[in-house]
Amino acid sequence: MRLVYRLITIVFLILLQGGTVFAVEATLRILPDKGFYSPGDTVQLTVSASAGSQVQARISYLRTVITTLDAPLVGGEASLTWTPPPEAPRGYGVSVTILDENGTTLAAQSTAFDVLNHWIEAPRYGFLSDFNPARVNDTAAIEWMLRHHINGVQFYDWQYRWEDLLPETDRFDDGLGRPQSMVTIRRLIDGLHARSIAAMPYTAIYGASWAFYQQHQDWAMFDARGEAFTFGDNLIGIMDPTPGSAWNVHLLNEFADVLDNTAFDGIHIDQYGSPKTGFDGEGNPIDLAEVMPQFIDQTAEIVQDRRGDAGVTLFNSVGNWPIEAVAPSQQDASYIEVWSPYNDYLDLNRIITNAQHWGDDKPVILAAYIHPDRVINWRLANSVILASGAYHLETGEAGVMLADPYFPRFEQIADADQPVFTRYYDFVVRYENVLSVGTTAGESARHSAISVDDVRMRGIRSRDRVVPIVRTGADFETFNLINFLDIDVSDWNGVTTVPPTPLTNQPVTISVERPVAGVWVASPDSEASMEAVALPFAIEGGTLSFTLPRLDYWTMIVVEYEHGT
Repeated sequence: MRLVYRLITIVFLILLQGGTVFAVEATLRILPDKGFYSPGDTVQLTVSASAGSQVQARISYLRTVITTLDAPLVGGEASLTWTPPPEAPRGYGVSVTILDENGTTLAAQSTAFDVLNHWIEAPRYGFLSDFNPARVNDTAAIEWMLRHHINGVQFYDWQYRWEDLLPETDRFDDGLGRPQSMVTIRRLIDGLHARSIAAMPYTAIYGASWAFYQQHQDWAMFDARGEAFTFGDNLIGIMDPTPGSAWNVHLLNEFADVLDNTAFDGIHIDQYGSPKTGFDGEGNPIDLAEVMPQFIDQTAEIVQDRRGDAGVTLFNSVGNWPIEAVAPSQQDASYIEVWSPYNDYLDLNRIITNAQHWGDDKPVILAAYIHPDRVINWRLANSVILASGAYHLETGEAGVMLADPYFPRFEQIADADQPVFTRYYDFVVRYENVLSVGTTAGESARHSAISVDDVRMRGIRSRDRVVPIVRTGADFETFNLINFLDIDVSDWNGVTTVPPTPLTNQPVTISVERPVAGVWVASPDSEASMEAVALPFAIEGGTLSFTLPRLDYWTMIVVEYEHGT
């Protein structure tokens, strides 16, 4: 069975009058029809269930129910439609219940959707890496993306050659000998566009095939000994991307050719992390930290000319380098591939907040490769990344997770792990207005403002403490608590085998300087905790106090302040 049709099984114990208990099992799937919605769009949710006669749904914004919908199940399927208000960006939660003919609840599940002015406002970036002429699972991949609200996709290694992007024929072998098809590529682009998902072509700022390098050796970058830089055992030659250089002019013309002759939505630019400096063919020094932002701006100008404001330019800061130089450039988001020495879970947060600072709060996308079998690792990593207001490139092809920087080496997510994986994507969309869009990283003092009983919360590394990650909005603060208590390994890409020790009914205090209007919590750790729950609280002498019901991996606490205070 295709993984996109993985049905979430939920067993509910129904207490009826007289004390009789019935266990009813049903399967349920909810599929939005778009990766995101533009203002004025109508949302359509397709609900499939193995039993039941009626669907009821509540649509909520944060902790307020906006509307309710219902529809009969016909042949196990129902369609729910609703046109949200035009406000954007705004995320919504959807709580769906399946009822039998007697009104008894058989199953319940949630999903989410959002209204954005542009997908890059909240870039849930995915990937495709199979462009074989025999590809037959387009629908499965796109439906998987829809279920996880992917709204932008990187086409990884789709091109004919790194220096000659578009082939002259439909069928071709890429630079690594993989069979590819432009018919497949164009069909996938069209399929994504039909679902409001952007398509971005992978390119490399200085990579050229070995044959091309040998024909243009004077275009290359050289080390201090005068030897050309290469990559992958003479697979790729490293060329000089300095503005005005022969390679620079050539590659920018290739970008224009791609945008003129395909429906791609912009340009995604890669680098390899090394070299960082070198020399051109005449011995002039090259500092790529200076060249890269100039190259990004040149690319953005081409994208703007061909795609207008809808176009997107992205650049990979491999190993977080040179983020301070490229974050302020004309790239539309900071895309960072994480490598050592950024090994601790908290390094992910530090990378994100640093990029947000230098990029004037542009969105941040991390590529951090974790094998799907390391469930504790990706749950904690995703908790940190999403709580920091960023996004994680990790899925796209149906049912898989990136486990390697060469994207075709992805791995399957176990069926049993898919529900919690999906909840993270539902959660970040549903609560984006207090997690990411319109929020900024809290000041360091605010991270020290919260205490959880006698639990250790301060330190540089993540292990054996609860870490607060704070986001600030106009009339609220979001205190995300990430639980690292008793884990055995704090390396996000090491093998963490011991999960965090849960906490229950913990007294919490937060120093506040404004009148508090409300406190509520939500968490992606379980289906039940996805719903926002208001907490009773007290304030005395500038200290807000309440009881936190539970912390497993990640619990989000939102403190709402009186408007305008």
